[in-house]
Amino acid sequence: MPRQLGDLEDAVMTRVWQWNRPVTVREVLEDLQQERSIAYTTVMTVMDNLHQKGWVRREVDGRAYRYTAVSTRAAYSAALMNEAWSRSDNPAAALVAFFGMMSAEQREALRDAMRIVQPDRSGGAAPDEPAGEAAGEPADGAAPDAGR
Repeated sequence: MPRQLGDLEDAVMTRVWQWNRPVTVREVLEDLQQERSIAYTTVMTVMDNLHQKGWVRREVDGRAYRYTAVSTRAAYSAALMNEAWSRSDNPAAALVAFFGMMSAEQREALRDAMRIVQPDRSGGAAPDEPAGEAAGEPADGAAPDAGR
């Protein structure tokens, strides 16, 4: 599980994720300088650290590197949520509390996500799948734990 990014690491990764292309230290620096005063060497060090931690890969481009994200911001967020949830001594209560904090838009996004990851529970098999397999039953009709 990745540890949470620091503020400057997050600011750099936000740009790498948003731009979704190989970026240079100079490009990130120029964008960051619109919000804060920051040195080239600081951004270079942060990007090198992100590379060492496995957040970005880099390729030589002339005398500079071009950095690309290894995974998406969504995957990073999901890993953080999973880590926080798994540390709870009562995961069900943690989920109830988390759901209670959600906005209406977030609850709708959760419903959409659940429709994507859950199979159709209507009992109908997929066109190329036998009915028993669609319902999670072994094709041979044996009980799932038979013979164990």
